[in-house]
Amino acid sequence: MLGELSGVGLVLALVALGFVGGVISGSFGVGSGIIFIPALGILLTMQQHSAQGTALAVMAPMALLGAIRYWHDPTIEIDLSLVALLVVGSLAGVLVGSEIAPKVQGQWLRKGFAIFMVLVAVRMFTMSGKPGNSNAGTPNPSQTDTVTEESPPIE
Repeated sequence: MLGELSGVGLVLALVALGFVGGVISGSFGVGSGIIFIPALGILLTMQQHSAQGTALAVMAPMALLGAIRYWHDPTIEIDLSLVALLVVGSLAGVLVGSEIAPKVQGQWLRKGFAIFMVLVAVRMFTMSGKPGNSNAGTPNPSQTDTVTEESPPIE
């Protein structure tokens, strides 16, 4: 696979992988880990721990640039108080997770990561409508084309 490449071929393959990871991350708002961890493990036969560390290192500048691009779009609302709270929790969580991960065998990390991705994928696939809206698919009465005494019928 990529491990067999060297020189310019390897550089181009890694830049292409980075590009694909960036497009997917920017388009879907996901962390680069879902692309880079499996790709680095499968294509470069990189150890699980090393793939995770590499993905985290790539994620910071990529996520920052993506967030800035989203921030500049006036149709997208980003609540900075929500961001701040998530950052506090995330920083604490990554300290704990990066302390635990080296103590777990790579094969178990890889399997746990795969199970997590499958569970998230199933949950997202089976959700209806907007996340967090249990009545998704049910029309909101204020959004239906009802005729009231105050509004004339649409012809």
